[in-house]
Amino acid sequence: MSSNKKYWKSVEELNENSSIVETLRNNEFVEEIPTDEFLGDAASLASSSTTRRDFLKYVGFSTAAATLAACEGPVHKSIPYVVQPEEIIPGLADYYATSFSDGFDFANILVKTREGRPIKVENNKIEGANFHANARVHASVLSLYDSLRLKTSKIAGKDTTWNEANAKIKASVAEAKAKGGKVVLLTNTSASPSTDRLIGQFLAANPNAKHVVYDAVSSSDALDAFQMVYGERALADYDFSKANTIVSVGADFLGDWQGGGFDAGYAQGRIPQNGKMSKHYQFEANMTLSGAAADKRVPMTVANQKQALVKIYNVITGAAVSTSKFEGEDVVTKAAQQLKAAGSKGVLVSGIDDKNAQLLVLAINRALSSEAFNPANSRQIRKGNNAEVKQLIADMNSGAVHTLIMNGVNPVYTLSNGAEFATALKKVKLAATFTMKEDETALASSVAVATPHYLESWGDVSIVKGQYAITQPTIRPLFDTVQFQDALLSWTGNAQTYYDYIRTSWSGAKSWNQLVHDGVAVSEAAAGAGAGADFNAAAGVLAKAKGTQTELVLYTKTGMGDGQQANNPWLQEFPDPITRASWDNYVTVSKADAEAWGLENWNVANGGLNGSYVTLSANGVKLEKVPVMIQPGQAKGTVGLALGYGRKASLKEEMQVGVNAYALYSNFNNVQSVSIEKEDGEHEFACVQLQKTLMGRGDIIKETSLEIFNTKDAAEWNVMPVVSLDHKEVAATSVDLWESFDRSIGHHFNLSIDLNACTGCGACVIACHAENNVPVVGKSEVRRSRDMHWLRIDRYYSSETTFEGDNKVKAASSGLMDSISTLREMEDPSENPQIAFQPVMCQHCNHAPCETVCPVAATSHGREGQNHMAYNRCVGTRYCANNCPYKVRRFNWFLYNKNEEFNYHMNDDLGRMALNPDVNLRSRGVMEKCSMCIQMTQATKLKAKNEGRLVKDGEFQTACSNACTSGAMVFGDVNDKESQVAKLAEDKRAYHLLEHIGTKPNVVYHVKVRN
Repeated sequence: MSSNKKYWKSVEELNENSSIVETLRNNEFVEEIPTDEFLGDAASLASSSTTRRDFLKYVGFSTAAATLAACEGPVHKSIPYVVQPEEIIPGLADYYATSFSDGFDFANILVKTREGRPIKVENNKIEGANFHANARVHASVLSLYDSLRLKTSKIAGKDTTWNEANAKIKASVAEAKAKGGKVVLLTNTSASPSTDRLIGQFLAANPNAKHVVYDAVSSSDALDAFQMVYGERALADYDFSKANTIVSVGADFLGDWQGGGFDAGYAQGRIPQNGKMSKHYQFEANMTLSGAAADKRVPMTVANQKQALVKIYNVITGAAVSTSKFEGEDVVTKAAQQLKAAGSKGVLVSGIDDKNAQLLVLAINRALSSEAFNPANSRQIRKGNNAEVKQLIADMNSGAVHTLIMNGVNPVYTLSNGAEFATALKKVKLAATFTMKEDETALASSVAVATPHYLESWGDVSIVKGQYAITQPTIRPLFDTVQFQDALLSWTGNAQTYYDYIRTSWSGAKSWNQLVHDGVAVSEAAAGAGAGADFNAAAGVLAKAKGTQTELVLYTKTGMGDGQQANNPWLQEFPDPITRASWDNYVTVSKADAEAWGLENWNVANGGLNGSYVTLSANGVKLEKVPVMIQPGQAKGTVGLALGYGRKASLKEEMQVGVNAYALYSNFNNVQSVSIEKEDGEHEFACVQLQKTLMGRGDIIKETSLEIFNTKDAAEWNVMPVVSLDHKEVAATSVDLWESFDRSIGHHFNLSIDLNACTGCGACVIACHAENNVPVVGKSEVRRSRDMHWLRIDRYYSSETTFEGDNKVKAASSGLMDSISTLREMEDPSENPQIAFQPVMCQHCNHAPCETVCPVAATSHGREGQNHMAYNRCVGTRYCANNCPYKVRRFNWFLYNKNEEFNYHMNDDLGRMALNPDVNLRSRGVMEKCSMCIQMTQATKLKAKNEGRLVKDGEFQTACSNACTSGAMVFGDVNDKESQVAKLAEDKRAYHLLEHIGTKPNVVYHVKVRN
């Protein structure tokens, strides 16, 4: 049977009398263009040359389109090379294989450069390169051009040279050695074999020295558990493609849990093949990407999660550890039984910050002999040691630390007792920090050494045991910077450069040149064996854990992560996949708790979302004026808050947003007992959940259950809309208002989007920004519905906790009035809704309604299926946006380039180095939207033509399809009948968005199937 399931983006949409929703539905632009500002400028009018195009601007189809008055494209003069480098051909991109490693994120990537400038991150798809770029890694190229980077070393806040800074550090190390004082190296997780060797050599030369690893977001308990069982401080790796039953207890493995990167394997099992797909249970407090993807999600406090984990342990191993009663126990028992039945095809993961909980995870997966559980190729990341960090602070306070040298860390900001750390720094004889930014810790240190960006550096990284990856520079250092590794070489008396050190120490099967070309080398790895552990004792301790009245669950956002790239405007403007809010962090609260505490969210006339304020108190620390976001699916008795915000140092004023949640990250535990007090005032969110709504426009998301998918004909669950023709119902796609062209000759591009594989991660959104020079507009403009994203990922809530439950309720209704009443009741939000993500961009309709209404033919259709925009012809009438049923066109309200009002990367010379020269910057007053990356398809054709061959399947890509690691997006030529996209377009799950209106889009979606 088909689903007429009701979807809602926000609670406001459930109010049938809401004038706000009705206004947003019927009015694409809720605010008028401020025409007086421009038409009243006599100087601009007098200096304009009134061409026919200008005349149309002023008095033609829309006087509001005069926003381009007297503004023609700027002329830029360029200086050619005096001696052109051999490896650079103007107009052609070069790609370098490298690796990303910042202690929190790790990835094997390719970097696209143009005329010597890195401009885009892409995934390295060579065999062995298994860690792909997330949204933050894609955005990291913009952080290279951060105008607030530390440009030279500093001593006591004053500019100096590296030689002077190095001499001071060397003298302090020597003095400490002579006097018996401690020297401590405090670093993040480098995961770099060569760096570990250099640190080992430094420690050997300085017996009074110690190395402490500190990660802002700790995985120390999981590391301790793994070390106890397997004898090494590491994390287990998982391949979810090998699992038929997946149970997660508080682990957002599609997010940042243990380094992330699990989405590709997970998505393989989520696409129904041969009638089968994996079953996913999620028990969690906050609504996460993993919870959104789960077949069965149970909101649960962390205290109850611990009981649930013990319960699962009992079922799997046969143990009899007593547990307390808890809500959702029946679902946990069912999940445990299915997990046991799955045996080696089952896997369990947990994100609980407790060593005993992590021991049970290892015990359960060993008992299952889980194929998805991989302790041999362990992850060599997130190696911070909580106990050693606490001891370091104690030693600093006691005056035992003579010299402290830090690299890649910002403890004054990220430690919950950061102020105490800053005070302790004053008791250290010399504190030196190697950093890219003059951050909070650099300001508190006596020596700050400017370090290069990873795109300016040599290095190596071993993300998992058995994989070795290289980091190579893609541009000469922009500033007077020094790598920490070069400093270590200097301190140990080694005259080699770091590049020479890495090269001479490489001894793998590949040659050095081949390694640099590929970026990755792979070898065999074996699991270690530890002293073992008493799993029953661990279960007994965990079962006795008690909850608190209100739990604060700290987490990292998909966009911001641990906050290292807080000055990156792409990430600040990136809408959170779940809440759809940008430029903010906030407390997420369940609807039930919000009502009990008197907290509210409400929409205002322009679609903007407002909310209450609260003060959070935990362990004697208060966070005041924290905005509230009511989040469906949040477990009662819990609230969520994102880390990574609230920074001030080395950030532009526009990026100094939110509160610092690290202040509540006491003892490195992401769960804290918290009290909440409502504050006066209201907060304005930049939330896009009500903007560009498709509500009330028919089937947006099509979905069905696996049982129906396997037993019913596709016509029942993938319903083809019908229209009346000569008083007969016929398929909507068979009726045309236009005469169709013959599109069987040449290329015809389609983009396929599988709703089962899309996790909402947003990597495609940032990749689109980088490829297409999408401007950042800031919080105020986003709030006004003026964001410029060419690609958005709509997040829809469904009305029931299960798909089957929805259908049963609907099927049980009888008669018109009963059906209407039932559907209205189904629109009432569930406390635990299902979620669907749907990427939406220009659909490149073959019968595009935008093309027929453009008075100047600025938008037209190409022979290869793309809908084109001629920006020079566009006069900004906005007819096309009003006529677009998908709401995918963006109007340039302002000139975002070189504009002090938009002080982001396009407003300074350094930031503009990230711009793609293949895509022009759009002027004020024109419409823009997804081009299906026509510059990329043209380059692919040209390359094949120059090589005298046909284009191979998979060569055609867009920025979004190239960035998609889950395989949800596939792009290609449907006229190549052997291509993957042609087969996907003919799949029985394939459908087009709003098919009944007859636009014949070139973007194909696939029905979501729930197990």
